[in-house]
Amino acid sequence: MSDNLKRAAAERAASLVSDGMRLGLGTGSTAAHFVAAIGERVRGGLKVVGVPTSEATRAQAEREGIPLSTLDETPELDLTVDGADELDDELRLIKGGGGAHLREKIVASASRRMIVIADGSKRVAKLGRFPLPIEVAPFGLKVTEIAISKLFSSLDLSGDLRLRQSADGAPFITDGGHFILDAHLGRIEKPNVLASTLNYIPGVVEHGLFLGLATGAILATDQGLVELGQI
Repeated sequence: MSDNLKRAAAERAASLVSDGMRLGLGTGSTAAHFVAAIGERVRGGLKVVGVPTSEATRAQAEREGIPLSTLDETPELDLTVDGADELDDELRLIKGGGGAHLREKIVASASRRMIVIADGSKRVAKLGRFPLPIEVAPFGLKVTEIAISKLFSSLDLSGDLRLRQSADGAPFITDGGHFILDAHLGRIEKPNVLASTLNYIPGVVEHGLFLGLATGAILATDQGLVELGQI
């Protein structure tokens, strides 16, 4: 997918931003285009404040000159714009390919609206082709892994559960100091059931199923931009 198309989706999302807005700034390659577009508008006089969803986004936003806040200082946001690793036509998402889904979900839940910007290939009929990230506490990792596997069996889900690793072979560590187990499930028939039951497992910090959070999506396709939901 052309980077120009991703940039076009980001610029469409940036056009939704007006003076005085409190923004959630997403993480990832497509969201980075949005941060850049907002930075350009800020330098042109736009007055906004942003809450970043990762340390990487914070660093980019600072370079762009975007005034930043925290959720403690600004607990209610007008709009969050973020990417997605996968989404269906009901605007249910899988996020967390970059490992920032805990902060992304907290920021999205604090927002009146969440707009997803993504490559059109991320749109699927059923979630699950992209591995589901499950953020877990390092303590008791094996116990948590066994509990997740048992839950999958009870829900007739099957697939590998793999500890995410960094380039050097060490466990990938999130901004919050946690590990990630990637569940290669292939297909998730009942994402609502899986999302709610995962939350009951001690050791599970958060997972990458975003349900009922996205209000709209702007997808970059070879035929142009496609909009879903309320933009």
